[in-house]
Amino acid sequence: MNIHFFKLASLFYLLGTLAYLAYILFFKNILSKTAVILISVGFASHTLALMTRYVEAGYTPVTNLHESLSFFAWMIIGTLLMANLKYKVKVLGAFLTPIALILMLFAFALPKEIFPLAPVLKSFWHPFHVTFAFLGNAIFTLTFCCGVMYLIQEHQLKSKKMGAITKRLPPLNLLDDLSYQSLKFGFPLLTLGIITGAVWAEYAWGRYWNWDPKETWSLITWFLYAALLHQRLTVGWRGRKAAIMAIAGFLAVLFTFLGVNLLLPGLHSYSNW
Repeated sequence: MNIHFFKLASLFYLLGTLAYLAYILFFKNILSKTAVILISVGFASHTLALMTRYVEAGYTPVTNLHESLSFFAWMIIGTLLMANLKYKVKVLGAFLTPIALILMLFAFALPKEIFPLAPVLKSFWHPFHVTFAFLGNAIFTLTFCCGVMYLIQEHQLKSKKMGAITKRLPPLNLLDDLSYQSLKFGFPLLTLGIITGAVWAEYAWGRYWNWDPKETWSLITWFLYAALLHQRLTVGWRGRKAAIMAIAGFLAVLFTFLGVNLLLPGLHSYSNW
């Protein structure tokens, strides 16, 4: 049953993405409103998919690559919906929903069977660790998109090419503020994800830190975002430098999430794909 809800969520994410891209092209408010409705329905379907999979599996469904990609996409859409409530940045979905859709498509291509839970995953700390880590990563996806939009808008303004995209993107100060606010929320969540992961590691392997590739790259990612937050708070970093650093941080997030799992064997490679 969970796969049916998953497919339905993917369909609505696709339609929502197309509606957001149509809004970019035609700049009609009805298109952005339609996109929000579509991804909201998709998010509800996706929530049902995760809930039914939890019931069918009997554990938090974030144990293999299919489940992790699906959970990450769900967190990204949830972050987008929350950001829309406060900031009303209509074009934001045109950047975030394609990322979620790509994750869903990759998840769809992977084995979807429910496997018996590996002994190491039978931990009280597992749901807390994955929730904090993925929510932090989802918020960093928002930070990344703000950075990309900032660089595009800045380039348009500096080149004095006031094209259609300039009218659709928010002002630079709004993008910079949204990036900073998301960084302030994402960093503590990433920190909690690492801390709960360390506690889980002590429970599972008898040590808080094993210098596993996933742990090492999580720490690298943490230092990148810590440096960005420090520079913003103490030096007053804004604008282009902060945008570039946010993009670099997200690339580290992607490598930690996907690259390490696929390329670097370690203690976190126990899950079925």
